[in-house]
Amino acid sequence: MALDGMSARLTIHLSASAVWHHKPAYAEIVHRARRQGLAGASVFHGFEGYGIHLTIHHDKPSRLRAHGPCAVVVVDTEDRLRAFLGALEDILSVNGVAVLDRVEVHLPAPG
Repeated sequence: MALDGMSARLTIHLSASAVWHHKPAYAEIVHRARRQGLAGASVFHGFEGYGIHLTIHHDKPSRLRAHGPCAVVVVDTEDRLRAFLGALEDILSVNGVAVLDRVEVHLPAPG
């Protein structure tokens, strides 16, 4: 599904070490997004961050996949992302926090 113009971005912040049914929670979110046919999803691993407990989490670049903060970013229409957010309640009740914001998508002109 290609998007152009006004869309929305769902960003889920969680620890890279968060696990959902014996696999990384971020991977489960990406696979669910794919199954729902959403336009795109990416995982970004961070070097340092903190959350609700105000504890600084940081890691060396060589260990980012196992520890430290990460964010899953999903882009699609706002209504599809709101529906998807409802389907993530099981994961979000244990791991992470989600932010939904409107964005403008710019795609290159064909040619």
